[in-house]
Amino acid sequence: MKIIDIETIVVAIPYQHDGAATGFGGTIWHDLSFLLIKVTTDEGLTGWGEAFGYNAIPATRTAMLDIVKPLAIGQAMSLKSIASSGRALHDVPEFMDRLKKPLHLFGRSGPVFYALSGLDIALWDLAAKYAGVSVGRLLIDHPRPTVPAYKSFMRLIEPSVVARATERAAMQGYQKLKLHEIAIDAVAAAREAAGPNVALMLDVNCAWPADEAIHQARLLQPFGLKWLEEPIWPPEDIEGIMRLRKSVEDVPLALGENVANASAFMPLLHAGVVDYYQPSITKAGGITEFIAVAEAAVQLGRAVAPHSPYFGPGLLATLQMASAYRCIDGIEIFGVELDATLFGGRGMPDGMGTITIPDGPGLGCDPDQDILARYGI
Repeated sequence: MKIIDIETIVVAIPYQHDGAATGFGGTIWHDLSFLLIKVTTDEGLTGWGEAFGYNAIPATRTAMLDIVKPLAIGQAMSLKSIASSGRALHDVPEFMDRLKKPLHLFGRSGPVFYALSGLDIALWDLAAKYAGVSVGRLLIDHPRPTVPAYKSFMRLIEPSVVARATERAAMQGYQKLKLHEIAIDAVAAAREAAGPNVALMLDVNCAWPADEAIHQARLLQPFGLKWLEEPIWPPEDIEGIMRLRKSVEDVPLALGENVANASAFMPLLHAGVVDYYQPSITKAGGITEFIAVAEAAVQLGRAVAPHSPYFGPGLLATLQMASAYRCIDGIEIFGVELDATLFGGRGMPDGMGTITIPDGPGLGCDPDQDILARYGI
């Protein structure tokens, strides 16, 4: 099977959330933008992927069209059905390795690798569609059908707003909530509103140098966090993470959305200083490299908590990983309400904070073409 075309499709969907207009990366977001990757083959199959994302979309799109696509077009991918098992033999990891090697000079992270991540997801979608099964079913005989979800708020800042958002999320059935606050009073407001039985996580987006992170972690001890996520700036300060772990042992740590690829995860996994490892499937190499991290985590007895504030094929790919890997005990769902969803509500939580994992061929389902036409830019 040969790749005959790769298209990039940007979708921008207006949203609402519990606070004032906000965003990441120094800009205010009035909509949420997703970069979809559509791969067409000479046998008529279409695969869908998603590449990171948000403010980086122009750079990632250029990397895909000008750097990755010219190498991938015309390349053959080996697929072979095994009727008796419902599986397929495929060479997606080897195919991607052939692209990564000549492109390593342009970065093992950032837009080129984001583009490779989106392509990888689309190729796994193709491989599973060829076999007529979901990606999860391609990996194991009995993938789980559901997974718990946790709501991941945008930064709300005001304690009263945080409290209202927490109460509303609990009424929506969520038993796990993630904050993006950096003020202790905002975390205190969430804990008071949530009560003692709702799990709270806190992602501060690399807010503090190591010494300040240690100080802040001690102040956070009374709130019983399930984890403190990416507490240290810069995120590569592993020595600082190790000092934090030794200094404040009863605050679990999580990180990984800024770890570039599976190889970069391995020293962290073996060091054992982090409680929850968070590969981001649209950033760190797609499904292929996610599997490498998950397999290592299983062997070492580590927990995986994917970074997944997505609503496109990146979310579906993450759900397929959750179907195959029980070391994932919950999926991050961005705490916003979109004007429309790409998959007609499939892959989203029910009223009990649980997601039914789409089980159609490939990633489980394809994007709604009407939605792509309405919100594509």
